[in-house]
Amino acid sequence: MTFLRRFAIRHCSLSRGLGALSPASLGSVTLHRLGVEKLPSRGRPFTGHNDTHTSWLHTETPESVEVDLKRLDGEDTGIAEVLMCRQKAKNALGRVFVSQMRELVSSLHHDTAVRVVVFRSLVQGVFCAGADLKERAEMNHSDSDLFVHGLRSLMTEIALLPMPTVAAVDGFALGGGLELALACDLRTAANSAQMGLIETTRGLLPGAGGSQRLPRAVGFALAKELIFTGRRVDGQRAVDMGLVNRATEQNSDGDAAYREALSLAREILPQAPIAVRMAKEAMNRGMEVDITSGMAIERMCYARVIPTRDRQEGMAAFIEKRPPRYTGE
Repeated sequence: MTFLRRFAIRHCSLSRGLGALSPASLGSVTLHRLGVEKLPSRGRPFTGHNDTHTSWLHTETPESVEVDLKRLDGEDTGIAEVLMCRQKAKNALGRVFVSQMRELVSSLHHDTAVRVVVFRSLVQGVFCAGADLKERAEMNHSDSDLFVHGLRSLMTEIALLPMPTVAAVDGFALGGGLELALACDLRTAANSAQMGLIETTRGLLPGAGGSQRLPRAVGFALAKELIFTGRRVDGQRAVDMGLVNRATEQNSDGDAAYREALSLAREILPQAPIAVRMAKEAMNRGMEVDITSGMAIERMCYARVIPTRDRQEGMAAFIEKRPPRYTGE
């Protein structure tokens, strides 16, 4: 286990002790839920495996931190990582986990400084295990319906994030866990990862968007086969069917998909951020309508990039034969 992973896991388990601290004593802690964001001030930024500086969003609350946000710095400024770290329950989608994820995703919707978001797990061998069956067993029919409705809306909020999102699947992504990955724009996976919408094996069907997003990812016939059978597929099979964009052999640290996702994020990062966001909007909205309406959507999105400084910078950089310096304006 690398120093980066040990630090991150420790970070996600600090919250029980934070409730007794005053804001002044927190020093480098960023109080995400209080809306305060600042860089660490204890004299040194945290350094990851490639000397990338990071800043952390953290929480002053008695409940444990199950979802957190890390902003990369240095050359990776503009990449944010959503960290899923519900250790004991393997990132199962319980009330606290879903509440923290919803709050974090909401904060990202209007954050123009973030250009790419990577969703990753700090729980070894697991991306997200799906529903918290212990919590669900305690719900009556009405409570269960409301909770699943909330899950569905959360996945929609993730899908509607304006910047590109990448899910790094380094382990199991089952049921709601795969639905979370499907809500992201792009997916990377370790070859050893296991993915599947297994709800029919539990007397259910996918209820957080999986029945709609899986067919759009892999085609209707294959999606029906996977959902009807509840079959799991590994990373290599997933890339062959178009479920994930990239698959790679797992490494000794168990984070090969994350490293692949970070590599993909770094390819997106230098591009003009407004243009990338508009391209995402054009594709997402266009795929839901006929081709003529899709062309109108493309025209509308294209018109929004014409007056930007980034477009002018792109043209100037091409003429001057230099790399462009995009600012998101």
